[in-house]
Amino acid sequence: MPIRCLPPQLINQIAAGEVVERPASVIKELLENALDAGASSIQIDVVQGGKKLLRVRDDGCGIGPDELRLALSRHATSKIASLEELEQVATLGFRGEALPSIASVSHLTLISRAPEAATGWQLKGGGGESVGEPEPAPHPGGTTVEVRELFFNVPARRKFLRTDTTEFKHIEDLVRRIALSRFSVAIGLQHNQRPVWRLVAARERAEQEQRLARLCGKEFVAESVYVAHAAAGLSLHGWIGLPTFSRSQADLQYFFVNGRAVRDKLVGHAVRQAYQDVLYQGRHAAFVLYLEMDPVAVDVNVHPAKQEVRFRDSRTVHDFLFRSLHEALAAVRPGDPAGPPAQPAHGAHAVATGYAAPRQQAMSLAVREHMQAYAALHPGVHSGPDSFAPPDAGQAAADGGDSPPAAAEVPPLGFALAQLHGVYILAQNAQGLVLVDMHAAHERITYERLKRAFDGEGIRTQPLLVPLGVAVSEREAQLAEDSAAVFRELGFEIDRLGPEQLVVRQIPALLHQSDVAALVKDVLSDLLVQGRSTRVREAMSGLLSTMACHGSVRANRELSRVEMDALLRDMERTERSGQCNHGRPTWVQMSLQELDRQFLRGR
Repeated sequence: MPIRCLPPQLINQIAAGEVVERPASVIKELLENALDAGASSIQIDVVQGGKKLLRVRDDGCGIGPDELRLALSRHATSKIASLEELEQVATLGFRGEALPSIASVSHLTLISRAPEAATGWQLKGGGGESVGEPEPAPHPGGTTVEVRELFFNVPARRKFLRTDTTEFKHIEDLVRRIALSRFSVAIGLQHNQRPVWRLVAARERAEQEQRLARLCGKEFVAESVYVAHAAAGLSLHGWIGLPTFSRSQADLQYFFVNGRAVRDKLVGHAVRQAYQDVLYQGRHAAFVLYLEMDPVAVDVNVHPAKQEVRFRDSRTVHDFLFRSLHEALAAVRPGDPAGPPAQPAHGAHAVATGYAAPRQQAMSLAVREHMQAYAALHPGVHSGPDSFAPPDAGQAAADGGDSPPAAAEVPPLGFALAQLHGVYILAQNAQGLVLVDMHAAHERITYERLKRAFDGEGIRTQPLLVPLGVAVSEREAQLAEDSAAVFRELGFEIDRLGPEQLVVRQIPALLHQSDVAALVKDVLSDLLVQGRSTRVREAMSGLLSTMACHGSVRANRELSRVEMDALLRDMERTERSGQCNHGRPTWVQMSLQELDRQFLRGR
């Protein structure tokens, strides 16, 4: 078959295959154009899931009549004019192919009015190679794009569309991301003439959280921590869900780079690392985060739909994200406004969160371990008076008073009242009743102390009596040889014996019972893909977690009130004390109002 130039219509339809996958793809392109035009208000109308009609109206800068035809021409854009601008793109769209591609597979009407124009102008494209001439049409300042009968002339594409409900769900998800990316823009969405969202502009944080609650749920806002951190030319802010507000799927994860919604493996890895010690197995964190950085430092032109980016200094970005989130989660302690929310008692009416936080059950130990008293594990607890415990009635009377401590004097987790079945501590605070899983709580306290001690001493190494040979690929062997310094920092001494053979002579002492060969290969795999590895740290954290579990007070261990209060005070001082090492909650709050409802008080 001879080489020949393709006709313009076919070129546009091929381009449409990259840009227009379904109705939601059209909405994405039109919304990005509206935002780039400086719109402060956008209205979106959808009929039959977008198959029949898609209309986006904005109050942006508009398009002059002499530029309307250019707007429907390929490779025509107002957003970049040089290679330098392409390398530091600050707009959402810039390809210059969206409108002509959409027009090639639909009946498109473009109506716009520039601020200086006396009237609006209209241009139509109906799936052909050419468009008509602009005609006057009444229109307020801004632009309206109507797309009717999507894929009417490409039946093979149209038959792959799903039901109206499914297609509209994709549109709804897309509009949600856009609405989260631009709090300052009012956005309305309706389907089949039924209003779905009417979001007003939100500039203050309280207003933004109202929009966040509307789009992501009130539970997320109530059970999240606000993050704001800047360093090394990077700025991060947004909301991260508490570990107890985790999800079975990664369906509440929104990350924006310079206002652009992206999905990035590096970001996902940094988030998983930050939540590693506090997230229940198999669960996913929830977050809405915004990263601001120099546009030159990020390449946004690596994906046809611009859903992925490439960071020029990926290690710096990864470390910045990890540290910011790690420190934010560590700072959450009992008594903080963002601490674990009140949990309704059994039978109480409450809004469902989609995830019932797991409760650690009493342990069925075959052999009850003999453990020392909790106070013995914490030297110095008994060095002073029993200031942890509230004064009893007799002491209060002797002091000439019979009133309980003022609310301001009561610590966040209150004072211990009793122990339930050797598993839970019952405590009273200013809000009501606190239930604490004593093993889970002490496990977290012990784990954090072990980590601090480990960080202070560094990695202790242990030479192998018999060096271990590891068979690898030639590429991996070369990488191990080039990364000898990296392995030494991790506590390994590794030499290359041949083209595809390594020998391990020294390992971290804590990992002497681990599968060393598998760990070395995993580290090499990480170095190949990411340029770094956290495998050793993760393996050691797992061992420290196991040590903490075995070194903590066990279920069915009776504690005195002084020991229970000492545990409560340690929880208030310890980072991440809201969850045990496995991500289970360590305490819950039941307010007086919830208790009153259980006993029908006030009715």
